[in-house]
Amino acid sequence: MKLDRPARRALVVVHAVASAAWLGLTLGLLALGVTAATNASPATVEAAARCMKLFADWLLLPLALLTLASGLVLALGTPWGLARHRWVYTKFWLTLGTTVATFLALRPGVNSAVAAVAAGEPLPDAGDVLFGPVVSLSAYVFMTVLSVLKPWGLTRRGRRLRERPASVPPPLARSGKG
Repeated sequence: MKLDRPARRALVVVHAVASAAWLGLTLGLLALGVTAATNASPATVEAAARCMKLFADWLLLPLALLTLASGLVLALGTPWGLARHRWVYTKFWLTLGTTVATFLALRPGVNSAVAAVAAGEPLPDAGDVLFGPVVSLSAYVFMTVLSVLKPWGLTRRGRRLRERPASVPPPLARSGKG
């Protein structure tokens, strides 16, 4: 599947905006987490934790899924391919991993922090509100560097595809079997 130029350009914009929004949201979550973990005022801690929950419940997963989906369609619909270049492959797996970690670790950690501070208890563990945003931010910055520098070259599959003469069809197309 090859995307035509207008579709590819539109998708690049969607992917860049979603990725930048996900990165910015994570910076905001980190600022709120630091506030919750370091402030002595129970009202401020509760407000910061509740804001984190709002962001985590309504914005994180949609942005993560939009970034993952747009990146996947771009990879499959352009010459970069999903498994031809190491940087694309690495970005895909990191995006998938951070999306899953958002759902299984970050959101539950924020939810437990909110439940505790809403009940008038102190923040149970600062790691609940700090660890997820720190790890996510590190991964997103690394993925941004990969997008800009495009290091490491081709995968084995990418080298095989590049070395195949243009007149030789892919193995499935040659055999006529699917």
